[in-house]
Amino acid sequence: MKTISCIIIDDEELARTLLATYVAKLSYLKIKGSFENALDALPIIKNEKVDLVFLDIQMPEIRGTDFAKLLPASTQVIFTTAYSDYAIEGFELKALDYLLKPIRFERFVDAVNRMEMSKTSEETDFITIKSGYDLNKVKLSDILYVESESEYVMFYLKNRKILSYLSLKKLENTLPPNSFMRVHRSFIVNVNHVSGLKGRDLIVGEKHIPVSTRYYEQVKNEMFN
Repeated sequence: MKTISCIIIDDEELARTLLATYVAKLSYLKIKGSFENALDALPIIKNEKVDLVFLDIQMPEIRGTDFAKLLPASTQVIFTTAYSDYAIEGFELKALDYLLKPIRFERFVDAVNRMEMSKTSEETDFITIKSGYDLNKVKLSDILYVESESEYVMFYLKNRKILSYLSLKKLENTLPPNSFMRVHRSFIVNVNHVSGLKGRDLIVGEKHIPVSTRYYEQVKNEMFN
């Protein structure tokens, strides 16, 4: 199973400790932070790729259900709470799961496994790329990498290029995270076409893609471990 990066947000220390213990038992989960205050987690969510958030609901300053609305579309949420009253609201936000405290390990594992099932059911083999007045149906596996060019992005495919009026950030939240990774402010790569890392450059076909300092450790850990 591909590594799933996650963070824990809960104002109760015992709850954070328990969830961190559960995360440590699953080798495919990688914890990137544990926070008492949801607002303190915003910088890591903004600057790094976070696949999954274990999120309490009843917290000071901002409720978990309100905080969930601030998350990127690519970040999944598992609500963790002592109150069943919020279940309907949680699922209306398309939460991956809703865990009632005290949380059993078996139930925790079941919730995390829903993430893989969700990816399988939601992802398709194709993406539609708008270029001018044209619509191009492109197989995801044919995309080698994407480069930002001012207000446009250039899709580099196996046998052609497509220019589209689109932001790299919006595209990052659209492409399936198990196959595509942001490695630089100007580049997203298809990890399935990466053949190596030479210095600070990823090798994709005959192209050397620069990896910025911000993404370097993530690239090494998730692509080459």
